[in-house]
Amino acid sequence: MENPLHLKSLNHISIVCRSVEKSLDFYQNILGFFPIRRPGSFNFDGAWLFNYGIGIHLLQSEDPENMPKINIINPKDNHISFQCESMTMVENRLKEMETEYIKCRVEEGNIYVDQIFFHDPDGTMIEICNCDNLPVIPLSGGETVLRPCSTLQCTMQKNKIQQMV
Repeated sequence: MENPLHLKSLNHISIVCRSVEKSLDFYQNILGFFPIRRPGSFNFDGAWLFNYGIGIHLLQSEDPENMPKINIINPKDNHISFQCESMTMVENRLKEMETEYIKCRVEEGNIYVDQIFFHDPDGTMIEICNCDNLPVIPLSGGETVLRPCSTLQCTMQKNKIQQMV
């Protein structure tokens, strides 16, 4: 497969927030990200977080009162998706936190992918899934089957990061 820009990986996702503090709490305590150093030369409020091999950059909105309010959970809208170890554990935790969510299921042959969708404090949609059940099969290039990050690989990476912190 070609790599015209010689990309290596996803680095980060930036999210504009009504309140960096509320979003920081959500991404740390709900999704398990941890804060990392942010360059001091920025002249606007924000926070950087990291885990699972990607960064999330929270940016304070210049006009938080006029940010769109998103209340409807729509799986066909823009979202960030994370694989998990246990869908049951995720659903139980969201119930404990009284977080509104919806569940979906995708079937391909005899393979099932379960999904849970919910919002962060600013309406950015989050998906939690067991997507690694589904093989990644390129539309061209033969019969090569790729695999998303397996639970084992993600756990090994998380353990490495926790040892560094």
